[in-house]
Amino acid sequence: MSTWTELITKIREMTGAGIMDCKNALKESNNDVDKACRWLREKGVAAAVKKAGRTAKQGLVYSYIHGNGTLGVLVEINCETDFVAKTADFQNLVKEIAMQIAAASPSYISRDKVPVSIIESEKEIYRAQLEKESKPKNVWDKIIEGKIEKFYSQMCLYDQIYIRDSSGKERVKDLITNAVAKIGENILVKRFARFKLGEE
Repeated sequence: MSTWTELITKIREMTGAGIMDCKNALKESNNDVDKACRWLREKGVAAAVKKAGRTAKQGLVYSYIHGNGTLGVLVEINCETDFVAKTADFQNLVKEIAMQIAAASPSYISRDKVPVSIIESEKEIYRAQLEKESKPKNVWDKIIEGKIEKFYSQMCLYDQIYIRDSSGKERVKDLITNAVAKIGENILVKRFARFKLGEE
């Protein structure tokens, strides 16, 4: 009998869907992997992953100003067609992501954008902390791995918890995947800048 985690892993490998989508699919299908995959396809989530490789050169550059002009975000989010860029669904997504950037202050779009040197520097800091705490060396790798995941969840936009999700489970990348499934086009965050009054 496969564990819950193994079932989720299997569905992710088969569909490319996010963890939360896989969990929901399993719940809806009574832990039947084939039915779960079918459920994801029906919802369009599995198809959304396939769209991720498609070229996205249309979209919007959006500005969001908060706090009487003390905080601002400029973000470019791309889709495949000008038609979709003009839809309310896409524009609402862009606004939500701009607000996410304003509230959660990410430094990078996704984990693959983080320079290797930054990750290595973080690992060195964690190793120094573990040595100071006299943690046994055989558990260092696992602890460091966990700390790096936490780093990604704080510093990378796609890995951050969506600010409107009270459950603390939906990440920004899940929000985007769901939008891709609904809209039917690849969507990606191209770049962003966050400005706070008085900060350099």
